[in-house]
Amino acid sequence: MSVDVLNETDHQLDELELVALSRYVLGEMRVHPGADLCLRLVDEAAMEVLHVQWMDLPGPTDVMSFPMDELRPGRVGEEPEEGVLGDIVLCPSVAAKQAAEAGHATEEELLLLTTHGILHLLGYDHAEPEEEREMFELQRQLLLTFLAGRGRPAG
Repeated sequence: MSVDVLNETDHQLDELELVALSRYVLGEMRVHPGADLCLRLVDEAAMEVLHVQWMDLPGPTDVMSFPMDELRPGRVGEEPEEGVLGDIVLCPSVAAKQAAEAGHATEEELLLLTTHGILHLLGYDHAEPEEEREMFELQRQLLLTFLAGRGRPAG
């Protein structure tokens, strides 16, 4: 599974942990082992440009997902489809503000947002209440089991 991290910011982060999380989530979701994913970290100005261009919403946001081959989670007993999953764009400075408000570390927020972005790439959404419950519960479970496997407390 190819996971590339392009950090275009001054934010120092553990890129290996982002890659490990991404591989874990993709594995749990039965995504083809040959799938490609790119994580791009940008500043608020670059994120605002993307947010306006693609969502027609002002200001920067925390995470945006750009699916490529519209891959979906694999089913038990079936061979998953090969292809390019897509790109996730993260804004560490927005994540830092959200982390401070939530009372946890920026790195934890970036892990949460990466998981969230991967689920969007796999077709999950949270526009409707039932979709939101399903997506956010799956996101929570994936992150908790990843952190537990790494010997880190989940906060």
